[in-house]
This record gives sequence, structure tokens and C-alpha cells, in this order.
Amino acid sequence: MRNTKLSSGEEVPVLGQGTWGFGERPENRQNEIDALRSGIDIGMKLIDTAEMYGDGAAEELIGKAIEGRRQQIFIVDKVLPRNATRKGTVAACENSLRRLETDRIDLYLLHWRGAIPLAETLAGFDDLLHAGKIRYWGVSNFDVPNMEEVCGPPGESAVAADQVLYNLMRRGIEYDLMPWCEQRDIPIMAYSPLEQGRLMGNPEIRRIADAHSATPAQIALAWVLRKERVIAVPKASTPGHVKQNRIALDIHLTLDELAALDRAFPPPDHKVPLEMI
Repeated sequence: MRNTKLSSGEEVPVLGQGTWGFGERPENRQNEIDALRSGIDIGMKLIDTAEMYGDGAAEELIGKAIEGRRQQIFIVDKVLPRNATRKGTVAACENSLRRLETDRIDLYLLHWRGAIPLAETLAGFDDLLHAGKIRYWGVSNFDVPNMEEVCGPPGESAVAADQVLYNLMRRGIEYDLMPWCEQRDIPIMAYSPLEQGRLMGNPEIRRIADAHSATPAQIALAWVLRKERVIAVPKASTPGHVKQNRIALDIHLTLDELAALDRAFPPPDHKVPLEMI
């Protein structure tokens, strides 16, 4: 497993596991637990979740999946903006810890910018850091203006990561947010790297996939992983799907293939509003 560094310097896997939608259907529960455990076995030890996912059901499922293996896992969790007052952030984290059946969250993010002043949320993060209930904090769905507000000067930021929508169809961050974060050693965490499957029918992706004896999903994921400072958190709800995602890390796209994908999905040449799903 290839690693990258958070702004703190700690190394984490560049390929993790997303859990959006987990825990919502009882008939899928065991497959989802098995999928997470399978990913852990092959090095995908970063698990991303949020209190919003299934109103906590995803967190409860993760707690079962990592039972007896907590020391191996890097958990990323998120607080909803409506809960992100100073006291609300602490309470939300404590509820997440209870559902996860753990004593700490490794990286705690504000899910998106809301009406509550950032100073309130940051004070809550600071309280949680001092109590040992989180190890790092970061943000999600923050564009450059919000990042400038929450970050200090280059080299002084406490923001461990910014989790945003990023895939071949959603390249807007390459114009400004990605280079801004790179200058400050803040990694991008890419959610929905496969655009919820909508990339799979593209002819250029399929052509490149055939050349690598791979699937279109693996090519789309390999493209996201081409960047050293990008962490991808695709969702996979079966062990087989998890293993397919892991193979993407070993696919190295050629310069010609990258150029072909640029033609099919042109990079931005101007500022694009930050996209969210």
C-alpha cells in the first residue's frame, strides 16, 4: 500500500474505504462488514464515514467490522454543520465514538460549511484534541476562500486534510484548490472517485481499460490515484469489489493515456465553483 502524509506528517494509505450508504439495509449488513474487513486485510486501513451516513448506522457497522482491530485502523469521521457549535461538536463526536465503539477518531472533519461561525467549530475541535477524543481535524467541501479563512500561513496550518468531490468528471479543484493545498502540504481526500459509476461507459476509459486488462472503474480510480497527495475513498460493499479497487493502485497510466483522458475530460482553464454531491 502506498502512503501519503497528512499536514501533521503522519502517513496514511492513499486508498481507503468509503461507507456512504452502509448500514441502511439489513440484508446487506454482513456483506458490508466482510467488505471492510477484506479491505483492512489488503492494506486499505483508512475508513471514511460520517454521522450523517444512515443517521449513524454506518458508524455502528464500522464498529462491528473493526472489532479487535482498532489499532490498525485510521478512522475519518465528520460532524454535520448544524451540530458544529463548540458544545455541539463535542457532543456529536462523543455520539460517534459510542457508535464506533472506540475511544478516539483519527481525523475529524466539518462535513461542509454551515451557518455556525467557524470559530465555534474550531473551538470544539480544540476541546476534543485536548481530551484525546480526536487526533487531527480537517474540513470537507471547502473551497479556497473557506480554506484561507480556516488555515494559517503556509507551513502553519492545523488542517490535516480537505475532503472534496474529485474524479474525471469533476476536475474543477485542479485550477486553484489543489495547487493551493499542495503549497501548504494539505492532502486532498477524494470522495466519489468513480462518480457513482457514471464514468464506466465512457469509450476512452473502456479503451484504456482493455489495454490494461482492467475494468473501467479501475482506470478511473487509477487516474485519481496518479496524484501523490490525493487520498481516494471509494465505496465497495462486497469483498470482491474491494479487491478490484485495490488493483487500481498497481495500474500506471502512460503519458499518452493521461493525455487521451485529458481530451475526453478536459482539465479546467478557469475557476469552477466547488462541486458537491
